Amino acid sequence: MTIEQTTLTFQTHGRDTLNITNDVDNIIQDSSFLTGICHLFIKHTSASLILCENADPDVRVDLETFMQHIVPDGSPMFCHDAEGTDDMPAHIRTILTNVSLTLPFRSARCQLGTWQGIYLWEHRTHAHSRNIIVTLYGE
Repeated sequence: MTIEQTTLTFQTHGRDTLNITNDVDNIIQDSSFLTGICHLFIKHTSASLILCENADPDVRVDLETFMQHIVPDGSPMFCHDAEGTDDMPAHIRTILTNVSLTLPFRSARCQLGTWQGIYLWEHRTHAHSRNIIVTLYGE
């Protein structure tokens, strides 16, 4: 088995989800592999990676609504607010979700279900540059 690794960089626009499925598939297609495993790791403590429904955007709106309910910005229960009222809530959101995903690929494409997409979920309210390490194991 051989390994290839690269980094994808995305500019977010504040709290939202960004569909990165095509970006990941492009990395796989540009690799020397047809079959293998793709591991994604986001190098941040206030953004995450999710595998989510890609057909109805209301699903991601509802996820955000749920997160705002369980981890509200500016809550007096949080003392860590060095970078603003969304600081600690962003860290908690990241811990509750995923900083990495491992996905199979075949024929140089992620083997996702019909309604699945790969998303970067920005948990801060302001724009940030986010780096995701993509490691491919394959043949």
